[in-house]
Amino acid sequence: MKLPKTFPGAEQEGERLQKVLARAGFGSRRACEDLIEEARVEVNGEIVLEQGRRVDPEKDEIKVDGLTVATQRYQFFSLNKPAGVVSTMEDPEGRQCLGDYVTNRETRLFHVGRLDTETEGVILLTNHGELAHRLTHPKYGVKKTYLAHIVGPIPRDLGKQLKDGIQLEDGYARADHFRVVEQTGKNYLVEVTLHEGRKHIVRRMLAEAGFPVDKLVRVAFGPITLGDQKSGWLRRLSNTEVGMLMQEVDL
Repeated sequence: MKLPKTFPGAEQEGERLQKVLARAGFGSRRACEDLIEEARVEVNGEIVLEQGRRVDPEKDEIKVDGLTVATQRYQFFSLNKPAGVVSTMEDPEGRQCLGDYVTNRETRLFHVGRLDTETEGVILLTNHGELAHRLTHPKYGVKKTYLAHIVGPIPRDLGKQLKDGIQLEDGYARADHFRVVEQTGKNYLVEVTLHEGRKHIVRRMLAEAGFPVDKLVRVAFGPITLGDQKSGWLRRLSNTEVGMLMQEVDL
């Protein structure tokens, strides 16, 4: 039954800000009221000081401590992609793909960039088109960090070579950072950070330098790290993580 527009409270559109914050994971409503009281919450660029402010989570931009709050409209996940899984939401050949890990989601998600089929690690899934676009756009230079297993011995200046640039068939590729994490005999675990997104970029750079990669894992995409997330596990990003991602690409 539709209520007439004149019923009590009809003029008050939207939801109470503390309710939206609580649902987004910032604690109890009382804790969210404290955030407002401490002038840590802003709506559309303006600090909110009064309790009971009504907002539209679909339209209003809400921030806590300067970081954008992810309201229910958008979903953000990190998957620890296992080796052998193709970076598509569907695969006509019937191979295991990213879509197999999110079949029970109501909202259609898509992947942010790709990982080679044999590469493991962090891949982001979301339904926020603009964020996904910016995270993969060269203009924003979002850094990705990989751990690669190679066989040595390796020269002392390998890091310098990678940072100075390796000539590939499609142009120079440069690493932002390189370090040896672990060495056991001739086996090396090395960390490579770069902001490029070209296909097989880490594998190609190391192979060109004379060190084919046995195993490759992406351990970070911008501020989102793999941590102890198990292979094949999907986890929802926290509001702080979403806020940091948005901050990274000026959203």
